Amino acid sequence: MEFRNVTVSHDGQIGLNNLSLTIRAHEHVVLLGPNGSGKSTLIKTLTRDCYPLWRADTVVRIFGQETWNIFDLRPLFGIVHNDLMQSYVRYPYSGREVILSGFFSSVGIWPNHEVTDAMTARASEILELLEIAHLAGRTVSHMSTGEGRRLLIGRALVHRPRALILDEPTASLDIRATHELITIMRKVAAETTIILVTHHLSDIIPEIGRVVLLRKGQVFRDGKKAEVLANEPLAELFDMPVEVLERGGFYHLL
Repeated sequence: MEFRNVTVSHDGQIGLNNLSLTIRAHEHVVLLGPNGSGKSTLIKTLTRDCYPLWRADTVVRIFGQETWNIFDLRPLFGIVHNDLMQSYVRYPYSGREVILSGFFSSVGIWPNHEVTDAMTARASEILELLEIAHLAGRTVSHMSTGEGRRLLIGRALVHRPRALILDEPTASLDIRATHELITIMRKVAAETTIILVTHHLSDIIPEIGRVVLLRKGQVFRDGKKAEVLANEPLAELFDMPVEVLERGGFYHLL
């Protein structure tokens, strides 16, 4: 993925401001920044939900291509955002149906969807990988927030995407559910590229080696995790004194 001199405006606000950033294939990256820093806008530009303002020197190149049919591009990503589960709780969908719906980028399985034996086998494989096989027959309305979040990861992974985008994956989870989800994220890192979007250091798993700090729609710092997740750059990013603690490959703010 390559962004060069990208500016995006939406709702009268500048979301990205002449941003340049490259993410290489098979590279686990975290986009870290305060609210309003441009994290969500960057992801929406990546998935073609937003488009940059035209400039002769602007480049958006995704998987080596500058021009995409969005129906060809979007299946290459697995996207997990927390609002999606609200679309499922209104219907009596089972955990297995949620996973299978990832093949069709739909909410649930519809009569026009042809679910093959290979799809069913892949869904079972994902349920086992994410340690949620016990949710296969349970309806979404009878699941906890943490269980639903793991199902969404399974839905995003089932079609073998080239990159998995996790947008604030631990938001609203309690301590136990957060720990369980972090464990699952570490397993998923062996399956596909992870692009993690967060403003919580504790979401950053040891497998992620590169940190991109965003501020006011621009890249503020970009580099190796140990260098970027330090007191000085984070204090400047969040405009407050901070102390960073590293323990066992995980980072925390004190």
